[in-house]
Amino acid sequence: MASTPGVPNHVSENIETIAQLNAASASRISRHQRAIEALTGQLGRPRALYMLVGAAAVWVIYNAATRWTGWPAVDHPPFYGLQGVLTAYAAVVATTVLTAQNRLNHEADRRAHLDLQLSLIAEQKATKIISLLEELRRDLPNVRDRKDAVAEAMQQRANPAEVLSAFETTIGSPHVEPTTADETSGATSNRSPSTSGLGATGDGSK
Repeated sequence: MASTPGVPNHVSENIETIAQLNAASASRISRHQRAIEALTGQLGRPRALYMLVGAAAVWVIYNAATRWTGWPAVDHPPFYGLQGVLTAYAAVVATTVLTAQNRLNHEADRRAHLDLQLSLIAEQKATKIISLLEELRRDLPNVRDRKDAVAEAMQQRANPAEVLSAFETTIGSPHVEPTTADETSGATSNRSPSTSGLGATGDGSK
């Protein structure tokens, strides 16, 4: 794919990859599925709603006016024929929507699995990069070697199952109010006199 002017090559490659994924997904759709989704797209337009409401209104007005005009009635009030047609229409619409939605849900699951795989790969790469940087820092003679607990923790790969378990445990646990900075400073100040007294007692004993 030729790069679009003003768009970096790596961005163009990403766009091409997404286009290929969409094309591969579209190629797996059967002819019947395409027809149902096309019907669903037509039924979901405002024009379909206007036509439905207009046809129902004409049906009701015509059959209700036959008692005064003398025209032959097709469906007498309370319009059981119209009710049957609308029920059949609702069943067809519900079935077509569910058929289209099932494919979209399956496609969304595939995309979610792909996102999860890419996230795990990115996490593995980031962990390896941090490990290499820490190793380089320890080997460089002009860089002071020090213990970095955060860097050491980030070198460990996260277990998705453990992360999910911790997330569910945290979400399901009762809400705990976070300790504010003012409360922390107040608790420190309350302990200060006793600490000072101990220091003074120690000095006096000496």
